[in-house]
Amino acid sequence: MKFAPLAALGLAAAAIAVPATAQNAPAPAPAAPAAVAQFSTALPIEALVADERTKAVLVKHIGPIDQHPAYEQFKAMSLRDVAPYSQGMITDEKLAQIDADLAAIK
Repeated sequence: MKFAPLAALGLAAAAIAVPATAQNAPAPAPAAPAAVAQFSTALPIEALVADERTKAVLVKHIGPIDQHPAYEQFKAMSLRDVAPYSQGMITDEKLAQIDADLAAIK
């Protein structure tokens, strides 16, 4: 506990340095709830798989992606990031179709 006196000294100095108005200022009002981000193929795959509605869209267009043997390796990537490595399975047209279905989810 060699540093305890130094820590106490630092806290005392900080209390002196802070103006009284800042010490007594009310806490800021809580922020309004953030708008729900629109689902898209730019989100991480694991985020899309976590929601049953968006997972159903993925299954419809590309199958059960979360059952892929390499899922753990690419789940943090977006479908757009994975597309070049999909051997033609995830095309620009397919991404557009998925985006259209995801955009319809409210």
